Amino acid sequence: MEEKREKQAMVGFILGLCSIIAWFLPIVGYPVTIVGIVFSVKGLKSSKNRTKAIAGLILSIIFLVVTLINSILGVIMTTGAMMYMNMAY
Repeated sequence: MEEKREKQAMVGFILGLCSIIAWFLPIVGYPVTIVGIVFSVKGLKSSKNRTKAIAGLILSIIFLVVTLINSILGVIMTTGAMMYMNMAY
């Protein structure tokens, strides 16, 4: 059981690192960060890789917020461009 928790902590950490790049595309960023959070939380019960689970959790949460901000800005920019195009005609 402990070995399973250690693997979950490591997977959470790796997904946290992947989320550093994944936020650029929200369609990729959301699943990567959410799954990273889930695995990191499960990995917190590991005795050996607890630090990696905490780091993965922090990275995943930070980049989940960044992904959300990126999504909101994308919608705002797209809507503004469409409004501008409608006014030009």
